[in-house]
Amino acid sequence: MYVAGAAGCRAGDNRRMRPPFQDKICRRAEAAQRVAALAHPVVFTNGVFDILHRGHVTYLAAARALGGSLVVGLNSDASARGLGKAPDRPLNREIDRAWVLAALESVDLVVPFDEPTPVALLKELRPALYVK
Repeated sequence: MYVAGAAGCRAGDNRRMRPPFQDKICRRAEAAQRVAALAHPVVFTNGVFDILHRGHVTYLAAARALGGSLVVGLNSDASARGLGKAPDRPLNREIDRAWVLAALESVDLVVPFDEPTPVALLKELRPALYVK
């Protein structure tokens, strides 16, 4: 994203800005430590979230309201393809799906995972609530 004339920038001086929500996307190796620093109780949910719609964002907001923070386990591209959906799914790449989720106010952390189910990730993160 380029911003012209933003605070601290001269007219015509475009600078590449890193959106703050990008920090909500977390590698699995760092996830337990990041979850420990979140407001408790921690709520966890998961899914592919390929074509985000009103039902998804309503569900995520409701899940977040159940605790102090919401962690979303995101099926990786390989994991999503193994779920038996259409052969061209997911339509949106993993990183794009992660960015869209991270941009939501209700989501505190996004953690991609490669397995078909989030069972191993749930054991690692040990949230107070699992919402599905």
